[in-house]
Amino acid sequence: MMNHKITGEEVSPLTSVFACLSLGISCVLSLYIWSSEHNRDHPSIVKRRFLSVFFIMLISPTIIYIFSAKEVLENHNFAELLGLKADGCLLAALVPIGLTGVLFLGPLCVQILNYQGTPNFLSGKYWKEHLRNILWWRNHVVAPLTEEFTFRACMLPLMMQSFKPISATMITPLFFGVAHFHHIIERLREGKELKNVLLVSCFQFAYTTIFGFYSSYLFGRTGHFLAPFVAHVFCNYMGFPDILEIIKQNGMKKILYICLYLIGLFSWIYLMPMLTNPNWYNNNLYNWDR
Repeated sequence: MMNHKITGEEVSPLTSVFACLSLGISCVLSLYIWSSEHNRDHPSIVKRRFLSVFFIMLISPTIIYIFSAKEVLENHNFAELLGLKADGCLLAALVPIGLTGVLFLGPLCVQILNYQGTPNFLSGKYWKEHLRNILWWRNHVVAPLTEEFTFRACMLPLMMQSFKPISATMITPLFFGVAHFHHIIERLREGKELKNVLLVSCFQFAYTTIFGFYSSYLFGRTGHFLAPFVAHVFCNYMGFPDILEIIKQNGMKKILYICLYLIGLFSWIYLMPMLTNPNWYNNNLYNWDR
């Protein structure tokens, strides 16, 4: 890759935001082109939505090409703009797994204790049960793959050309968080109360936006699509930490769990900028010194 960096303000911020908004809307609308009486977890709906999101994934790079500054396209390999490169690939896969594992130190320790020393993802029974489950494939493969490609690999290069890297990583996750509001429609169809639906959706917006920041940060710092993808898979496997598991504990066990959760969180915050040093990944695309 050339030493020229995307320095921001090469394309109007409104243009980049419009392009990203178009991508987000297209991604959500593609899920609803199929009319059916079944809910989102029905195998037929899941398969149809696979087709939709893969189609959006295929056409998303076109939006980057149309809305990217001419200078950006001339100075950078297009595949590398999308984070698709071999250089530093192994590091970009392993570091995010370790870093995300640090974040989930508390939940992982709880899981190990509950499974008597063996996390369930290390057991053959886990894989035997789940590899035949289409919902598992949706949650752990297809969703991370298509969402990270669309909302990170395609949106961030657009935002980085108009905003400073840290600003882009703060703004882009909002598209990802807002996109999850479409679940309101499905929850209302299931007969759930509007108040509860709104509360759940707002909570979902909050944690998907926070995850979106982490994922965007990984992509921007490493320059690899693989980095946010593996982090997304790990997070989807873990799910949102079970706070009730801590609350129901007593005595020293509760204190231990709280300490592990806090150690994991603060260690993650401390290690994140260190372990995503762009120089480690030969990432010369974005100027993080500004």
